[in-house]
Amino acid sequence: MRAPPIPIASPVDPEGSSHARGVALDPAGFVVEMDRELLRSLARLGEQARAALPPAFPVLELLSTALRDEIEAAEVAALWMTDEPDLELKLGLALQVGDEASHFRLMADRIRELGGDPTADPRTRAHSPAFRYLRGLQTPAERLAAGIVREGVGRLRNGLLAELSETRGDAETARICREVIGPDEARHLDFGRRLLPRYALTVSDQEAARRAMARTLQLAEEAVDASRSVKAGAPAQGEPPANGR
Repeated sequence: MRAPPIPIASPVDPEGSSHARGVALDPAGFVVEMDRELLRSLARLGEQARAALPPAFPVLELLSTALRDEIEAAEVAALWMTDEPDLELKLGLALQVGDEASHFRLMADRIRELGGDPTADPRTRAHSPAFRYLRGLQTPAERLAAGIVREGVGRLRNGLLAELSETRGDAETARICREVIGPDEARHLDFGRRLLPRYALTVSDQEAARRAMARTLQLAEEAVDASRSVKAGAPAQGEPPANGR
């Protein structure tokens, strides 16, 4: 089933905009506020991503980019899991690692079916700036907030891939994105929303979560801008070598 459209948005204020300075919100209300801001920002990001895609952009290239995103999502969840004392959060991250690995295999199989090289290893490229940021987050509030954003961006990416696939007559890729990967991403989002109130208790926790959310969104926007520059023929910013990540 097609995911509902996301309303148009303005950027997230990393310091918060609808709460009293220096006063913690009720944890459940804090998550509602963050979710509202995220939906607005994802709508804006979606418009930017659509504008960055040339009309004839190959589905195979988008699938290859998605491979990298899926393996990095699995790696981040695995890193966070290792030092997480909360058993429920640890197990949730473990399940996410398995889901992301399954998504990777699904996309690799689809690349093979479309005539691409399913053995191409996205790890030969340096880790993305988003990965390098996410792996450095230390607190559950930061990790959960950033993870909610990452999953929201992933749903947006796969929704765009499904739309593009349909316009090219590729119903199977669209089906995989919407009917197989989409429900897993929705479950990851719900998990993050459910656990974040447990850790967003104080002003410090909530500000850290806001900063993590804002920075993760900023990195997603920068990735879209970099993609637009590369497709237009502009040189991309250099990345450090993979062994220096």
